[in-house]
Amino acid sequence: MTLFELIAGHPWLATILALLLGLMVGSFLNVVIYRLPEMMSREWNLQCKELLEVESNTPEVDLPEKFNLAVPASTCPKCGHKIRAYENIPVLSYLFLKGRCSSCKTSISIRYPLVELVTGLLSAYVIYSMGLSIASASIVLMTWVLITLTMIDYDHQLLPDNLTLPLLWLGLILNSQGLFTDLQSALWGAVFGYLSLWSVYWAFKLLTGKEGMGFGDFKLLAALGAWMGWQLLPLIVILSSVVGAIIGIAMILFKGREQGQPMPFGPFLAIAGWIAMLWGEQITSTYLQLIGLS
Repeated sequence: MTLFELIAGHPWLATILALLLGLMVGSFLNVVIYRLPEMMSREWNLQCKELLEVESNTPEVDLPEKFNLAVPASTCPKCGHKIRAYENIPVLSYLFLKGRCSSCKTSISIRYPLVELVTGLLSAYVIYSMGLSIASASIVLMTWVLITLTMIDYDHQLLPDNLTLPLLWLGLILNSQGLFTDLQSALWGAVFGYLSLWSVYWAFKLLTGKEGMGFGDFKLLAALGAWMGWQLLPLIVILSSVVGAIIGIAMILFKGREQGQPMPFGPFLAIAGWIAMLWGEQITSTYLQLIGLS
């Protein structure tokens, strides 16, 4: 019996391992969420300087020579205290430190343990509900990418190609073996996913002269279409609109967000896509039964 077969044969063991792995990955996602946009910004600045042949008169002496997902080591943004290994245990370290830096006692955002906890719980739920398989492991990976995209778009209104395009290609590759849908449905799901929001974007821009969404939204919906096929695209769009309306109203009522203030659409697409991935067929079937078409 292989290790995979052993774990797959014990659902609760698989669920607990998925939870622990998700918590650890969630800690890494916090790094990606913070550093990837900064890495992209630095790269764009460098490219602009090279293109315009501009020499910077203010060298970035305060920035480290290397800045990527591994270097430099994580530190407190207030005092520069280097985060030790035992201070970086998902969720537990935050509780142990009482949400403060061990050196300067500056408050640590609760968002970090929440990202870790959500990543762990969603990963565990997928394995618990589907069992351990190639399909469930793929959805767990998709979940991690969607969490990362949600937080980056919330912070920067940016959906990096570094994440959306690999997600799209992975969906097509998996469905080349018919894992979630047939390849033809996946291919047209990617095409229609991109073109549907692209059409809305240009229609809105021609009517108002404003940009209603970014190109990253097109690519994210294309990626979701590549995973689930064109058949679930209408459900994803409807769900994303409902989720957006609920969250938008809640933020206006409870956080005082001004009406008309732009909100990123990527998080709503990501949430809707995750829901559709797990329960899309059941939701569609229930709706068709309610209206008497099934």
